[in-house]
Amino acid sequence: MAAAAEGAWSSLPVPLSPGVLRALRQLRFHQMTPVQSATIPLFMSNKDVAAEAVTGSGKTLAFVIPILEILLRREEKLKKMQVGAIIITPTRELAIQIDEVLSHFTKHFPMFSQILLIGGRNPMEDVEKFKEHGGNIIVATPGRLEDLFRRKADGLDLASCVKALDVLVLDEADRLLDMGFEASLNAILDFLPKQRRTGLFSATQTQEVENLVRAGLRNPVRISVKEKGVAASNTQKTPTRLENFYMVCRADEKFNQLVHFLRQHKQEKHLVFFSTCACVEYYGKALESLIKQVKIMSIHGKMKHKRNKIFTEFRKLPGGILVCTDVMARGIDIPEVHWVLQYDPPSSASAFVHRCGRTARIGNVGSALVFLLPMEESYINFLSINQKCPMQEMKPQTNVLDLLPKLKSMALADRAMFEKGMKAFVSYVQAYAKHECNLIFRIKDLDFASLARGFALLKMPKMPELRGKRFPDFTPVTVNTDSISFKDKNREKQRQKKLEEQRREREENQGKKKFVKNKAWSKQKAKREKKKKVTAKRKREEGSDIEDEDMEELLNDTRLLKRLKKGKISEEEFEKKLTGNHRFKAETVEDVESEG
Repeated sequence: MAAAAEGAWSSLPVPLSPGVLRALRQLRFHQMTPVQSATIPLFMSNKDVAAEAVTGSGKTLAFVIPILEILLRREEKLKKMQVGAIIITPTRELAIQIDEVLSHFTKHFPMFSQILLIGGRNPMEDVEKFKEHGGNIIVATPGRLEDLFRRKADGLDLASCVKALDVLVLDEADRLLDMGFEASLNAILDFLPKQRRTGLFSATQTQEVENLVRAGLRNPVRISVKEKGVAASNTQKTPTRLENFYMVCRADEKFNQLVHFLRQHKQEKHLVFFSTCACVEYYGKALESLIKQVKIMSIHGKMKHKRNKIFTEFRKLPGGILVCTDVMARGIDIPEVHWVLQYDPPSSASAFVHRCGRTARIGNVGSALVFLLPMEESYINFLSINQKCPMQEMKPQTNVLDLLPKLKSMALADRAMFEKGMKAFVSYVQAYAKHECNLIFRIKDLDFASLARGFALLKMPKMPELRGKRFPDFTPVTVNTDSISFKDKNREKQRQKKLEEQRREREENQGKKKFVKNKAWSKQKAKREKKKKVTAKRKREEGSDIEDEDMEELLNDTRLLKRLKKGKISEEEFEKKLTGNHRFKAETVEDVESEG
């Protein structure tokens, strides 16, 4: 474990090149952070490193500077198509950010070309770009990088290009594994030379990261940088300049409290986290309508092409609100975020820390607020023990405007809003059921009526979690929701066309026998087994003295008798099938009739 301290760049044991120092002056980074002073000398001196430091501690420069210094010290200079360094990161937004930081340095080194390889655009564009400009330093997401390794047929032999590789960096290593990139990472590692320097950087070291360290690093130096101060003495995982608050309120009060808070802090920059993409879609639209003169943007993982543009635009804004999912929770550095608001608690305790870490970065101050339902209050104690995260209570504001009727009227005026609300509710309930802290976040404790009022629903959706439940505290609207039309005329035209087709189909099929699609054998068998158990149970409850096996055989015999009476089998066939090995030993039609 390496010790770390802050200091001037000139205090490094290996002097930095003039171009790097020039870039640092321009970026106004006059002092090293602890993770930088601990990591840079080791990484530059042929050591593999596994660095753990709290979010917002300056990890990006801790690997960008060594990469440049290592490539500058190469005996044989890199050619256009040779790759000297690869930085792999879990999300596009983080890749864009690292690429931007790197470009501040590479402009002083025109001999190096860099390339960004991320999803959301045509892979052939990346192939052509690489062939035209090369890529001595690659910043990539795992999926796109793996894809390009398999593009030999398109004229790009990336496997040959990486033979000159000196450095591999895995940023947010724990998140790379959490997001299911393990297979992609293993495929990429197979293409890379074994003689290289590797760096793993993360805010949390999980068992999976530990396994990756053993598999991908050679005798690594482990660096763990903790926060200073008394509050951080027990390895606090959030920055010490971050103030963490929580607010306990009912589900049908939460949205009003959020809007009130945002209206009170209009001039500031906020990130508002929701648990699902559907919630972002719904509440993003709602906030746009209810908070005026503030730029409100939404971003989530299912956005394919717009994400990069939205992220870049929001970073440049002096103030505004970004409504998002956990796609924005890791490693993203958005300048001057004042508040991180967690409308829904995240699915894991570590994600809570990463969300909070979007503010109070690199020595700046910041605040975070999480909204909790009354039954979730024990989450505060859990965070203080599990994540060493001190929290202060913020009381709900009084005399807050009730905006839920407005939200209902928006749903009544536009079917798109009505459908977004229904999808958001369903996705929230499903996400809640899968919460990692299921001893605290228990779906059976959820007040569905209060929750539906909080989502301003017009009626309860049909979903398995609500089956058989009654909600006397929820009053659905008297309007027939099928009559709500889309404001978008084209969408409404398509809906009406579909409804007309369905109506015609119903009329045509009236009186016809409904076609039943053949089910899979395994499903049929399971259904039969279930039916047998239910029948047996019912008979037992009724006090029947017929045993299960007897019941099954009797049912089979009765079926045979029915087939005989309908003329589907002859009496000869009937008796032949009946003489099978069963307990009733009925030999004739009369025997079966009397037993049935």
